[in-house]
Amino acid sequence: MLLILVLASWQAFPWAGESIAVVAAAGSRLDKLSLDTVKLIFKRKSMVNAYGDRWIPVNLPPAHPLRRLFSLAVFDALPEDMEEYWNEQYFQGINPPEVLSSEEAVLRFVAATPAAIGYVRQAQADARVKILLRIPSTGDLGEPP
Repeated sequence: MLLILVLASWQAFPWAGESIAVVAAAGSRLDKLSLDTVKLIFKRKSMVNAYGDRWIPVNLPPAHPLRRLFSLAVFDALPEDMEEYWNEQYFQGINPPEVLSSEEAVLRFVAATPAAIGYVRQAQADARVKILLRIPSTGDLGEPP
């Protein structure tokens, strides 16, 4: 019975299992990033890239299925599990990444903002951005909000 439910949910969401693309502007001098580097950037432990530009990481809303998968893949924790971490960082003067409302908003912001970095479903990445890392998705993304 469980297998039937899993298969049904897989077919209901045609982009389930699609990779997550970590992206920068198409003109970025960067070619690739490691998962460890992405983790440092989004935890605000790495503030400047190899060229001296200040990173501007952006997130999707905490309830967005892609944000939840990204958080699990990168931090091994859901966004709500990171609250204590961000509370501690806040008192050290470090704010979490800005939150944008949709994947399209991430694409537009990253494309127009030097040193910005975000993530979208790989199929959403287009000529405006460069994929720096592909993270295999092991879960069902569900419907985007």
